[in-house]
Amino acid sequence: MDPIRLTRKLVDIESTSGHEGAVGAELYDELCRLGYTTHKIPVEHERFNVFSTIDGVTPQIVFSTHMDTVPPFIPSSEDADNLYGRGTCDAKGIIAAQIAACQRLRQEGAPVGMLFVVGEERDSLGAKVANEHSPGSRFLINGEPTENKIAVASKGALRVELTGKGKMAHSAYPHLGESAIDKLLTALEKLRAMKLPDNPEVGPCTLNIGLLEGGRAPNVIPDHARAQLLYRLVGASDVLRQEITTAVVGLAEANFVLEIPFVKLRTVPGVESMVAAFTTDIPALSKWGTPVLLGPGSIHVAHTDREFISKKQLHEAIDLYCTVARQLLQ
Repeated sequence: MDPIRLTRKLVDIESTSGHEGAVGAELYDELCRLGYTTHKIPVEHERFNVFSTIDGVTPQIVFSTHMDTVPPFIPSSEDADNLYGRGTCDAKGIIAAQIAACQRLRQEGAPVGMLFVVGEERDSLGAKVANEHSPGSRFLINGEPTENKIAVASKGALRVELTGKGKMAHSAYPHLGESAIDKLLTALEKLRAMKLPDNPEVGPCTLNIGLLEGGRAPNVIPDHARAQLLYRLVGASDVLRQEITTAVVGLAEANFVLEIPFVKLRTVPGVESMVAAFTTDIPALSKWGTPVLLGPGSIHVAHTDREFISKKQLHEAIDLYCTVARQLLQ
């Protein structure tokens, strides 16, 4: 198979989260054509994961990544060095590299399989469903754009919604009201000033205030305000949750709407390492074996309007996936 051709073919199928049916069908057909025992794992509506194995062989290593992309859809293009388009590095180029690696490993008799899931960019629903269908594999090689470096850890994520409540009044008479926005801003300043955890192996926990909204009109004292925050975790969240709750008491209500835990990962000697500051499906695939995080492409261009993957790095990833799999099987 030609990984460049396959990458472009997959990129040219729109598959933003929630609309992965067509790209899943293409992958299913491709893997069947290559002679793998391939199954569709239903997720919801017309969405499904794709799971492939070598006939009669229980996989000891499963290569996995996601089929979905963030919007907007951007069709593929290429020049002498790179492939461009939505999903080239996150993660359709990785799908092609993993299939190519499995083709080589299968010829060597290696017990490998592949799992391609939906929904990673939104809620990891595909991974959560797949976790109930584990084949009993020993290792999971998860693909995300790490520039072909192996991750020693992946930061977690804690989403927090802050809600401020106040009392409406005419803005000419502010003493008759209570500004929810003023209270929320004070709460946010306290959180920004709070000392965050630091892990000497992976770096600091970070905070992003991603969304602010509230109020009704410039001449109305606002009775409601809301902020959405994202903390990148470098350890357990229990203490951080308590500190956030304490810091905003009397000003806003903190609601913890999502947590993806921090994870330490398996490395392999001889492969350059890095720390993934982003989250992955790995915590949701806990039953698929010891996780390894590795893939071509850079996270710095993922989700951008000029997303791309180097052709050279994509081919190098095939060799690297094979090398890592052989070492793990030893």
